[in-house]
Amino acid sequence: MGGTRTEGAPRAARVCVIGAGLSGLATGHALAARSIDFVCLEKAPDVGGIWRQPGAGERGPAYLSLHLNSARQLTAYADYPMRDDLPLYPGHADVAAYLRSFAEWAGLLPHVELRTEVLAVRQDGDGAWTVTSRDARGEVRERRFDQVVVASGHNTEPELPHPLPPGSDSFTGTVLHSMDYRDGSDFAGRRVVVVGMGASGVDIAADLSRHAARTVLSVRRGLHVVPKQLFGMSVDMIADAPWWNEMSFPERRSFIEQALLVARGRLSDYGLPEPDHPVFSSAVTISDEILSRIRHGGVVPRPALASLETDRVVFADGTVEEADAIVYCTGFRMAFPFLPPDCPLSGEQGTVELYRRVAAPGRPGLYFVGLIRPVGSITRLVEAQAQWVARILDGDVALPAADVMREEIATYLDGIAQRYGRTQGASVQVDVGAYLRELKELQDA
Repeated sequence: MGGTRTEGAPRAARVCVIGAGLSGLATGHALAARSIDFVCLEKAPDVGGIWRQPGAGERGPAYLSLHLNSARQLTAYADYPMRDDLPLYPGHADVAAYLRSFAEWAGLLPHVELRTEVLAVRQDGDGAWTVTSRDARGEVRERRFDQVVVASGHNTEPELPHPLPPGSDSFTGTVLHSMDYRDGSDFAGRRVVVVGMGASGVDIAADLSRHAARTVLSVRRGLHVVPKQLFGMSVDMIADAPWWNEMSFPERRSFIEQALLVARGRLSDYGLPEPDHPVFSSAVTISDEILSRIRHGGVVPRPALASLETDRVVFADGTVEEADAIVYCTGFRMAFPFLPPDCPLSGEQGTVELYRRVAAPGRPGLYFVGLIRPVGSITRLVEAQAQWVARILDGDVALPAADVMREEIATYLDGIAQRYGRTQGASVQVDVGAYLRELKELQDA
């Protein structure tokens, strides 16, 4: 089966939205509110992105124990609150059901083509975009659009340590990336080493500790572990409070550092390395469980991996653990293989270079929604991005010249480098309050 069908006939002004997860649905809602015609292409069998994957049994960055780290009140779309009977931090199944319900309520489903993978996106000489996709029957189709909005997320390609520890080829146990982890019961009675202390690392280690015979957490670099709640409030609701946003950045940092010292003490008390940087100078790890599981003996902290030997793992301090499996929770590379080679998203140092974290300079008609990493809920930011893009597409807002956009990007990345360093991951970090104000000013301009 298959073949290629090209639609080259004159077209109405249309938009192609890539992805029907949280960001793609927000984009569709914003476009529909302005009666902008669009098609949303989603390679999965249903809407919902990573939140529906565990229940569907699909490979992906989500896992069965996944819950929101942000309060449902701030994670819901502004026009469609989550049900009051849901917990403050709903699990993946509840979030997936909510996103599906939102798509139905907002009338987005007729615009969504499921089981349709985007193979290529190219800009034609007249400025329009040709999108090549393949549906569930294997039919390849080319369509032309005036604009393309990429809303497919940034947890795409698993990142493994490079190089891998010496002796990796000799290890006889199971080795997998968190992308392929689904449930701790799959490792019942086994000895597992989890590598990495980011969000997925601490979640997976806590989950494994209830099933595995022994769970070891290998930590190369100390990160700030922030509980989901401080002073009885969800931390993202604290970040949304007026009194918080009236503080200067140094005052916020000092406040959080003192609050963390009171709430959990020093991380070295748990056998974890102390962070080598102040809070908010790198991504934080939000978890209510990992420190408790360490204190209860369910998770044993160890330093970085030094080498592997058949059924053993040797750590940097010389300690040795017998292991049946290793789960690398070492993050993801942002990759958009469907974009043309002459349309680079990243600069020479791998930093994402987008005007206001949305628009591609020199590529009119190409936009990104959701390619950001806030400390807190992303939903309001994604909605604000989508509404700004909709205004641009509707002609209410004009983007500046490409050189002006590049100047803004350079200024932004200089500020990011001073705070986080120059890496791809750091270049998508945003502060919720400041970025929301920035997008509001752009929309009001």
